[in-house]
Amino acid sequence: MKILVTGCNGMLGAECMAFLSREHEVSGIDLDDADITDRAQIMETVAIRSPQLVIHTAAYTDVDGCEQHPDRAYKVNAIGTQNVALACARLDATMVYISTDFVFNGRKKQPYIEFDEPDPKSVYARSKLAGEQYVRSLVNKGFIVRTSWLFGKHGKNFVETILRLAGERDELRIVSDQIGSPTFAGDLVQEMARLIATGAYGIYHLSNNGSCSWFDYARKILELAHVENGQVVPISPEALGRPAVRPAFSVRRTS
Repeated sequence: MKILVTGCNGMLGAECMAFLSREHEVSGIDLDDADITDRAQIMETVAIRSPQLVIHTAAYTDVDGCEQHPDRAYKVNAIGTQNVALACARLDATMVYISTDFVFNGRKKQPYIEFDEPDPKSVYARSKLAGEQYVRSLVNKGFIVRTSWLFGKHGKNFVETILRLAGERDELRIVSDQIGSPTFAGDLVQEMARLIATGAYGIYHLSNNGSCSWFDYARKILELAHVENGQVVPISPEALGRPAVRPAFSVRRTS
């Protein structure tokens, strides 16, 4: 199968390129190749590559940055996704759109399922949900994959940040009352490949099993890395003072 990966230099995009190229003809694009917010450019680029499947990982994922720059957030995450979806529709290609657990408000007391009503509380989350809506309305063969708390070998992630900060600070102040499911990018790509093979288009929640707080996550990272310096101190989201609201509970049922 001919596959095109947008955002191929990012954490998930690079993992898609490495894993899927074992069995498929895979090419990738990033900002140096084409700007997803430029409709004419992305339509031409996708048409030239003529993929049967497009995995759309490109996004503006800086949650606080989205809150401070909402026009950019919607331009990339909503309109950029609309452009990719239109390109897929023209070729009758399958599209996989990577969405987020942040589309939920975080007030539910048990894991979210795919049929729960989204209620995003940040610009980032609203822009990603807008992307979902474009995929659903424009693409005949589409997968919407909601995942969470990604970490991996490529790009910035929480694991890398905690290990770096532990070497720079005596104390790490980490939010203790936001609960989610850390997900390894390599595992996510393998599960996406299995899902794509089914042809059962729709919305799916894909994450690693289990859940924890950012505080517990940080402590486990240091424990597994055998790092003794860097005391982890629990704090509230309010104490951190970030611009964007995060869901307090975003665990989803994945089976």
